[in-house]
Amino acid sequence: MSYLKVLSGKMLQFVIVLWAVVTILFLIFRLMPGSPLAAYIDPTFTAEQERILLAEFGLDKPLWHQYFIYIGNLLQGELGQSFRYREPVAERLLILLPNTLILCFSSLIAAYAFGILAGAWLAWKRDSLSETLALPVVLATRAMPEFWVGMVLLAVFSFSLGWFPAGGTRSPGAEFTSLFDLYTSAEFLRHLALPAFTLAIFSQGLPLLLMRSNMLDVMKEDFVTMARIKGLSTWTVVIRHAARNALLPVMTSFAIAVGYQLQGNVVVESVFSWPGLGRELVQAVSVADYPLAQGAFLMIAVIVIFMNLLADLLYAVLDPRVSHA
Repeated sequence: MSYLKVLSGKMLQFVIVLWAVVTILFLIFRLMPGSPLAAYIDPTFTAEQERILLAEFGLDKPLWHQYFIYIGNLLQGELGQSFRYREPVAERLLILLPNTLILCFSSLIAAYAFGILAGAWLAWKRDSLSETLALPVVLATRAMPEFWVGMVLLAVFSFSLGWFPAGGTRSPGAEFTSLFDLYTSAEFLRHLALPAFTLAIFSQGLPLLLMRSNMLDVMKEDFVTMARIKGLSTWTVVIRHAARNALLPVMTSFAIAVGYQLQGNVVVESVFSWPGLGRELVQAVSVADYPLAQGAFLMIAVIVIFMNLLADLLYAVLDPRVSHA
């Protein structure tokens, strides 16, 4: 019963936060100075033509009326019409969503795999020269701007060496019969390599430092000391005893890390011309396509809120103290 109570409470928080995000996004784009369609109204338009254009996008109604229409459309899965593409926003964004998720999760999985192994190794080598040299490097990668890392990788591995393509998900002229064929092709993986590596460089610091900290605590436990006394190999003590017990808090941080990764996606997608939600968001803002920008913001926010909800639920399931609090 306690878990059901936690679940219902977290779901209520999810709904409230999502409603607040939706409302803020609605007001931000409609309370900005000037007409939302200013970039798309021809100077030669008459007042009647401008009125017809505003009516086409439902912008001729009072603000409160627009809000209820917007909420009603959201409940039906509609995000409005794009000013730029003159097509439903939802259709446009759903095409780009898989690219963003693949970039986000592939880079995070790589970052966590490396961070967990490196963090365990650094904890085992505490106070050694390796740890002394490695920790400043890890902290430096957390401080480096992602756009700068991306541009350096582009300059070296794309423009200078020519090992990887400069952007996009496929080369010009490359055709695939389905999205599955595209996403499983060597062509796609070559285009994915640099943007995913850029995000992984920035993201590996969190799991590495968490794993190292947890390992240092676990290695003080009696069962680790007993394993050493038994004469077990270093690999067995580190992996089977210490690392397994230090891993749980690191893995629960994965869901929260998705939110930070999506923020980086916006920058990295723009640098590598990766057709995802982040790049589309930047372009939509630059051309004042408010429905498209609003929809991209909302889709990213839903993913972030959901992953934070998932992290809270994992904590409640894995740590009984949370569910009984």
